[in-house]
Amino acid sequence: MDRFLLLQIRNADDLMRDQEIGCFARALNCDRAQIGVHDLLAGPPTIQELDAVDVVLLGGSGDYSVAEGGDWLPPALLAMWELYELGKPTFASCWGFQAMAKALGGEVVTDASRAELGSIEVQLTQAGRDDPLFGPLGDRFLAPMGHQDCVVQLPPQAVLLAESETNQNQAFRVKDRPIYGTQFHPELDRLAFIQRIHAYPAYVKSITGESLEAFEASVQDTPATDQLLGRFMQLLRDA
Repeated sequence: MDRFLLLQIRNADDLMRDQEIGCFARALNCDRAQIGVHDLLAGPPTIQELDAVDVVLLGGSGDYSVAEGGDWLPPALLAMWELYELGKPTFASCWGFQAMAKALGGEVVTDASRAELGSIEVQLTQAGRDDPLFGPLGDRFLAPMGHQDCVVQLPPQAVLLAESETNQNQAFRVKDRPIYGTQFHPELDRLAFIQRIHAYPAYVKSITGESLEAFEASVQDTPATDQLLGRFMQLLRDA
């Protein structure tokens, strides 16, 4: 039975702490009990914690920004670097994508002009089309997305797999490591995405200018990205 460790960077009163666990369990088709949680606000996980699991997961952040930083950021980036050094199988989405890019030498900025929220069309690069995880998604697909921080420069270890009209860097894999990252949220289906925006309604107005009701009506299913985490696990098993 696969064992997972979800590295979270969320406040104790953030209702999405628990929701996020359920979202990853659904996308991985596993029991919630298989997913342990480590709070990065308390510091990085120990090597023993990492050794005890098969795969590390990183998701969103609620109120925390890689670009804005804080006292919590250097220990969190140390955790990302240790995952790289260990070659630990890792899937990082949204905040995790940004943190992994930053830890390996990339650049992350807050840029409202590049903010994306909703079911956003993403296009694969040639490397993405050739990639065993991303290639089956098809050349273009919709992805659930919500961010204002953007990766504007990938680290040298990263291979760009996907881009959108607004942001060039939407997904990468790390060279010679079983590590993938996506700016979008493959752990979220439409229902979970709507729950997430209800938890952070201010983002809807600031990014889209729409009412919550109008925006919710525009959210679409994203069947392509719904396949990613399950296929990631199958590739690990087949390796």
